[in-house]
Amino acid sequence: MEKSRPLWDNPLQFVFACISYAVGLGNVWRFPYLCQMYGGGVASVVVSFFLSMYYNVINAWAFWYLFHSFQDPLPWATCPLNSNRTGYEEECKTSSSTQYFWYRQTLNISPSLEASGGVQWEQALCLTLAWLVVYLCILRGTESTGKVVYVTASLPYCVLIVYLIRGLTLHGAVNGLIYMFTPKLEQLSNPKAWISAATQIFFSLGLGFGSLIAFASYNEPSNNCERHAIIVSLINSATSIFASIVTFSIYGFKATFNYESCLNKVILLLMNTFDLEEGSLTADNLSEMKDYLMATHPQEYAHLSPQLKNCSLEAELDTAVQGTGLAFIVYSEAIKNMEVPQLYSVLYFIMLLMLGIGSMLGNTAAILTPLTDSRTIATRFSKEVISGAVCFINCVIGLIFTMEAGSYWFDIFNDYAATLSLLLIVLVETIAVCYIYGIRRFEKDLYTMTGRKPNWYWKVMWAFASPLLIISLFIFYLSDYILTGTLQYQAWDATQGQLVTKDYPGYALAMIGLLVASSTTCIPLGALVTFIRKRLKRESVSTTA
Repeated sequence: MEKSRPLWDNPLQFVFACISYAVGLGNVWRFPYLCQMYGGGVASVVVSFFLSMYYNVINAWAFWYLFHSFQDPLPWATCPLNSNRTGYEEECKTSSSTQYFWYRQTLNISPSLEASGGVQWEQALCLTLAWLVVYLCILRGTESTGKVVYVTASLPYCVLIVYLIRGLTLHGAVNGLIYMFTPKLEQLSNPKAWISAATQIFFSLGLGFGSLIAFASYNEPSNNCERHAIIVSLINSATSIFASIVTFSIYGFKATFNYESCLNKVILLLMNTFDLEEGSLTADNLSEMKDYLMATHPQEYAHLSPQLKNCSLEAELDTAVQGTGLAFIVYSEAIKNMEVPQLYSVLYFIMLLMLGIGSMLGNTAAILTPLTDSRTIATRFSKEVISGAVCFINCVIGLIFTMEAGSYWFDIFNDYAATLSLLLIVLVETIAVCYIYGIRRFEKDLYTMTGRKPNWYWKVMWAFASPLLIISLFIFYLSDYILTGTLQYQAWDATQGQLVTKDYPGYALAMIGLLVASSTTCIPLGALVTFIRKRLKRESVSTTA
């Protein structure tokens, strides 16, 4: 007798699962970055598999930072001493203590993609722990996942509220909020702004990955999918704005702190060099005093000029940082300057873990649901074995991202594994539902489920607006990203203490092409295989008759 399909205990579990999956790290690090910059089927499984391969590395890094958050002082608060204990590490002095902890002590990053290096065993252990946690959460399917999502969906909001209250009381928080809400109208004509906005929505909501479809498959047939779609979308968008307010308040504090530190260093240098009276030089009259000293002591000032930094609050705010840089450098730099930094560090990295694990539950569900639904696989292996195999395979492959060049490979997967393919998958899904399956048949299905037909707005969005928008973005993406020349990446230069731009080597370009092609070609190949099977089935039936 065929086993009945497991279901959520109640509709609220499904909503929490969708929120836990949709509201992820992209809301905390990618949406604020975009504000700063610009003011089906097998294919979905492949994209989710790619995403799972590298996404859990973020959770590994979060575990690493969480374990170090209990130290006093925080290990990224100051630069370590050199081997002779006569001064600080040169790489740390040329960059910063937070950058040094991230690039050297966490990643032990290589100077380029070509220098792959070995696996960092500390990061490998953290990655193993991250996958073990994910496995325990998905072990019993909806029975275990349904309980976990209550925590992964709600706890981040509690931490964000704590950070909001603390962030708004920080010195300079207003500067960050003003920067956030000041639009850059010139970016409206920039195709990259629209591409990034669309990709953010796809990535944040999880469109095209198959996770939402996998979660929805555990609902009762009478589930009100329209209401849940609206609730999840609104909560997701509201969370992006809410998280951005928190982020920019802290970002404003960090920028103001750096700006005032820069001013104080310049003032101290000028006062010591020109033997000025205490209090005669302040931030308010610094510009006038510079002009005066330049006119009265031209030779001394010219000799000192290379050491005088051009301090600018706008420049500090304009420093665009996304992804891991925002999550692990900017936040940790702000945290180290707070009172009781250990408390805020623990809270922050626990929040990152909840967001990351919640998203991983959706990613793995998109992979496991087709496997456990397959009679061939499900009859031979238990759900626990299938889940364990998926986690183990992803964990082993994920060791690539714990190598010295692993961060560069992480960026490749993050930038190219789920961007162009998402646009194509969602476009094909929309066309298949509206024009192949038929929007009238789909309308009847929704009426059967919810008891009412969708209004004209939904039909216009499905049949016309969404396909046109996606096609436009698809064209913009190809013209702006594919035809612009050699693809480049940011590599860490330890001698300069900063990121430098380098061209991707040939094998990396081949890997990028393989990532894009392997997910996008699944759609036409799947259609071709289905067509051939039906054709052969018809011929066999006609021959038998």
